[in-house]
Amino acid sequence: DDQRSLAEQLTPQLHKLLLQLNRIALVGHSLTRAFGLLQGFASIFKVKYGDAQIGVAEPVTGDLNLDLTEVLSAVAEAAAARKTAAVILIDEIHTLKPADLGALMMALHRISQRQLPLLLLGGGLPQLARLAGDAKSYAERLFDYPAVERLDQAGATEALVMPARGLGVEYEAAAIAHILRETSGYPFFLQLWGSHAWAVAPASPITLAHARAATKRALKHLDEGIFNSRYERLTERQRQYARALAEFGDEPAASGDIAALMGLGVNEAAPMRDELIKKGMAYSPERGMVAFTVPLFARYMKRRMPDFQPADRATALSGKRKPPHRAK
Repeated sequence: DDQRSLAEQLTPQLHKLLLQLNRIALVGHSLTRAFGLLQGFASIFKVKYGDAQIGVAEPVTGDLNLDLTEVLSAVAEAAAARKTAAVILIDEIHTLKPADLGALMMALHRISQRQLPLLLLGGGLPQLARLAGDAKSYAERLFDYPAVERLDQAGATEALVMPARGLGVEYEAAAIAHILRETSGYPFFLQLWGSHAWAVAPASPITLAHARAATKRALKHLDEGIFNSRYERLTERQRQYARALAEFGDEPAASGDIAALMGLGVNEAAPMRDELIKKGMAYSPERGMVAFTVPLFARYMKRRMPDFQPADRATALSGKRKPPHRAK
């Protein structure tokens, strides 16, 4: 995760944005002021972003809430003067510190009130809406929170088949069914499986055998990459909690059921649950429930920790919380 402050992340990107605006005609006071504010902002928050400087640094207060609002407003004003719009892209936005997120919300709220042409597109985990709401109460009406979730069967089939078809390669029906089952229709995994299927198939069509070979390659890629990196960030007790959660697959599970599998009381297991959430490994879709943030991670945990022995397997295998997935 990016551990830099918001000032460190934004300053070089805003500088590049201003340089792009500088290439547009109508260079004038609004852009000069924006450069000056950014220089002052970078200086007071001790951010280095290259040697190229334009204009003279404008005075700033040292209060992130006020200074970020001024800087982003100046950038937006410069864009408006050039009859264009500025767009800021921030990935993993849920990792921002609460104070940084709050300052960003305040700045964007002010820009929205003034109807200036600056947009934020941020990517984050499901808890982002809650975090934004905690930072500023008006966040829920300031942003839209479209969920990037699994595709339905028709959409997943189209996403997998059409790119290959455009290059003269077809999938057999059995291969499509296998990949859709393995990926659960998640866009990133469809792309990954499709890439490996393309690599292993010597010619069209891509068969079930090719799809199965792609599964082995894709899982190896995930296990050695993003899954392993997430696993290595966990302490031993966090791994035990994650492994218990894996008994329920990718679906949300009740905190009490997970604690029972570990032979712990709910209050004993709660700190481990909170630690996983803070590390971005899990989230709480509703009160008392928890789920992995990354699809297919449950199956990885079962592969990684195959000897896990639940203290109370009956809790998971009977009643309403029966695990929807089993390891293969």
